[in-house]
Amino acid sequence: MEKEGVKKEFVVGREDEGKRLDLFLSSKLSGLTRAKIQKFIKERLVSLSGRFEKAGYRVKVGERIEVTIPEKIESGLIPENIPIRILYEDGDIIVIDKPSGMVVHPGAGVEKGTLVNALLFHRPEITNVGSDKRPGIVHRLDKETSGVMVVAKNDFAYHFLQKEFKERRVKKEYIAIVKCNLKKIKGVIELPIGRDKTYRKKISSRTKKPREAFTEYELIREKGNLKILSVRPRTGRTHQIRVHLKSIGCPILGDRKYGGPLYKRLALHSYSISFIHPSTGKEVKFVSPLPEDFI
Repeated sequence: MEKEGVKKEFVVGREDEGKRLDLFLSSKLSGLTRAKIQKFIKERLVSLSGRFEKAGYRVKVGERIEVTIPEKIESGLIPENIPIRILYEDGDIIVIDKPSGMVVHPGAGVEKGTLVNALLFHRPEITNVGSDKRPGIVHRLDKETSGVMVVAKNDFAYHFLQKEFKERRVKKEYIAIVKCNLKKIKGVIELPIGRDKTYRKKISSRTKKPREAFTEYELIREKGNLKILSVRPRTGRTHQIRVHLKSIGCPILGDRKYGGPLYKRLALHSYSISFIHPSTGKEVKFVSPLPEDFI
């Protein structure tokens, strides 16, 4: 099926003669990575005076190059009119306040009702950003975890933020409610974790492929044996905070998977996130106020 979308046309000038086709288009199409442009070329969304060439083709003066940027990639994702709370937005990023109970993206039998389904309805322009199955998503929160998340709106922001997360330059703070006798009011938990070798749906230190994981915590308030902790993960492993707090005898309230005391939800909230803005190069910080059931 021919893909419809926004059409852009360029004429090769003398200053660009001899450039590779993909590099020429990279200089003209801001917000699109070279990999994405190469994908367009391969899918015959780029034509030169009516013919198709490969990414390494050397352009010539006077050639007319037409690019069709798809408005929607057929990924099977369904836009849904689900309300989302936007804390901040500009041309590069959307900062979301995710509610507890919402899955971030489709997968493992979940196809509807996710944050991605909602974003595709409210901001359809992210359809082609990054992964076809997880457009715009540069990090995740567990389904039952609430709070602040950042989503990329273009390919440049997507790859920039992915690298910032990978290099551990993004700073995150969570608020967790636990019920235990905390031995130290603050500390660093250093415990390699991975898929449990017996219960594959769980993460633990009993794993065949341990990966280093570090979590800072500090007591900020207590009432009896209820403790409110500020938690700052230095690494970003799956279920890291939940597993690490359990390892010191302080499972999170409502954490059924890891033995937490009964509560109506997982008492873990992504409170703040700080990172370098993709375009300005300045550090920005966003905060999600504590939900009512925490207060």
